[in-house]
Amino acid sequence: MNRDYPLEKVRNFGIIAHIDAGKTTTSERVLFYTGSQHKIGEVHEGETTTDWMDQERERGITITSAAITCFWSKTEELDKKDMSKKFRFNIIDTPGHIDFTAEVQRSMRVLDGAVVVLDGVSGVEPQTETNWRYADDAGVPRLIFVNKLDRTGASFERSYKSIQERLSNKAVRMQIPIGEESAHEGAVDLLTMKSYTYTGNMGEEVVIGDVPENLKEEANKYRAELVERIVEQDENLMSAYLEGNEPSVEELKKTLRVAVIANEIFPVFTGSALKNKGVQPVLDAVVEYLPSPVDLPPVQGKNPKTGEDVERKPSDDEPFAALAFKIQTDPFVGTLTFFRVYSGTLEAGSYIYNANTGTKERVGRIVRLQADKREEVKKVFAGEI
Repeated sequence: MNRDYPLEKVRNFGIIAHIDAGKTTTSERVLFYTGSQHKIGEVHEGETTTDWMDQERERGITITSAAITCFWSKTEELDKKDMSKKFRFNIIDTPGHIDFTAEVQRSMRVLDGAVVVLDGVSGVEPQTETNWRYADDAGVPRLIFVNKLDRTGASFERSYKSIQERLSNKAVRMQIPIGEESAHEGAVDLLTMKSYTYTGNMGEEVVIGDVPENLKEEANKYRAELVERIVEQDENLMSAYLEGNEPSVEELKKTLRVAVIANEIFPVFTGSALKNKGVQPVLDAVVEYLPSPVDLPPVQGKNPKTGEDVERKPSDDEPFAALAFKIQTDPFVGTLTFFRVYSGTLEAGSYIYNANTGTKERVGRIVRLQADKREEVKKVFAGEI
């Protein structure tokens, strides 16, 4: 059996937030738009996929980190069925509630990137700051999604200011909203200077148009700010820009990708997941700016026999190395161990060495999870969760 997906097309990322910022709703939209789910589950109806324990559905909060695999092709791709254009997302939906932060800390270790969801009314909240610090400690590149812009009292600019003041001044607007509160329709993409609005069943159809007249001045002003922040990251682009040559959108995206992976820039997006607006551009941004396992330095570890430092590159040809980051008891299959493969491959039925206990253990079955559904897998490869 061979790898079904090239490593550079894999994104392992988490969705992190303060409680009630709309994180699980955002995850449900992701599953719907990536086609893993035919109907959107709502938190207030108790039908969500990532919150699958009875306690979670009753309380409407996320307790455990559910790991989900799904596939995404970028918004501009015309043929959404073409598998060669798709990217594999391994998404971890982490809890936002203060009592469950240990879960967030544990899952940070295995993420390559994160999408931080904020409430557009409250802006940055205490738990957002805590989770942001964990991500800083783990050096995880981040995108920010200011959610719930359709709610009364929502303000993108106020939320953006709270990000600058309380999280990081490296955050920069990628979009500005078209309308707020009940008038919220979509957003203007500052790089391409196009407007994004949503129609069709559950906002599936993304309508790309021109920037509304009343927003042109504001959009131009913030675009100049964004371009300056990007060209600062690259001397050649900077000198060309100062001579009056603005880089192409492709060059800007390439430089921005490098800056995001180096934690030099945190791009800010906006929308309303509940009203099905703004989620697709964030998924495109995950593809464009968050790292694949190949973009990151090799993982460091210790040789359990000699204690020497060793490193493993994210390749199927290296020896097998993985980190088990979570154990969960399942009513049907008993104990499940969630693990992230850093290097090598593993087949069901083979033996692995457990460095903590110093013993060999047999891997009976390997399953890929979509929150509470399971798919049997014969073999897993580097970079998978």
